[in-house]
Amino acid sequence: MNLSRLDLNLVVALRALLEERNVTRAGERIGLSQPAMSAALARLRRHFDDELLARTGNAYELTPLGVALLDRSATACDLLERVFASQADFDPAAETREFTLLASDYGAAVFGATLSRAVHYEAPGIRLSFQHPAPGVVENTATVLSTVDGLLMPHGVIDGFPTVDLYQDRWLCLVADDNPEIGDTLTLDQLGRLPWAVYQRPYDAPAARQLSMLGISPRVEVSVQTFQLLPHMVEGTRRVAMIQERLARRAVRSAGVRVLPCPFEAVPVQEALWWHPVHAQDAAHIWLRQKAAEVGVTLMGHGEEEADLAFRGTGPAPGRS
Repeated sequence: MNLSRLDLNLVVALRALLEERNVTRAGERIGLSQPAMSAALARLRRHFDDELLARTGNAYELTPLGVALLDRSATACDLLERVFASQADFDPAAETREFTLLASDYGAAVFGATLSRAVHYEAPGIRLSFQHPAPGVVENTATVLSTVDGLLMPHGVIDGFPTVDLYQDRWLCLVADDNPEIGDTLTLDQLGRLPWAVYQRPYDAPAARQLSMLGISPRVEVSVQTFQLLPHMVEGTRRVAMIQERLARRAVRSAGVRVLPCPFEAVPVQEALWWHPVHAQDAAHIWLRQKAAEVGVTLMGHGEEEADLAFRGTGPAPGRS
């Protein structure tokens, strides 16, 4: 495929036609007349050798190829917008821009909140949008990363994309504070015998995957979409859950739970910011990555509360004790 021979405006037209399934509405959406939109559809049909939109009664339905192109055209438009929005220079104190970051509730609560406060003081015109990653982010990482500014995710889940390490955390176990079966320590036997509350799926976390190597298959009773729900699913039950230490500090304040060390050498959490190579030379994105790395260093050195003070200018400077 020779891109120089293609009219990239047709990508915008293709997306509008496939999403609207109506020539007139698609034209109104992108500012083209009905004849011009019909001409664009004709060119697209010749290019793909497919009807794309097939008339059924008084309406249009997508052909199988049209269905396949629906998400691809949206992704292509998003990527093109990001390419042409790239800047050679960026002044955080004067610019207005929105950055979209995918993150679990853990990443948003522990790192995202501190990052947002740092940005608040340095770049008042910058907006941060934190969104929960879709279930298919691991299987379609390139496509997902092409439509956002970054993904907060620990190492051990995805690979092969640019990344900056942020901070480390460790896994701990949660049990109800009134669970009579558990004393001051947990055993591997108890992990195999007790019911579990898990985040999404039993082996989504690398540390949880270690259990299978130890011959332990968690007996899942409850699965939730946020880490911060786990303490409430453990409270008042025989269940056990694994949670990051930085969230565990809050868990003991919000629910009737105890925090215990894992009875195995759980691989630590190395949280990182991943991004698509298309952002590599964008000055605004470079600033975002640098700010993220700075916040990560401060979290490692001081913790969340001290990091907030540092970025407000009322505490130790980032990177200093």
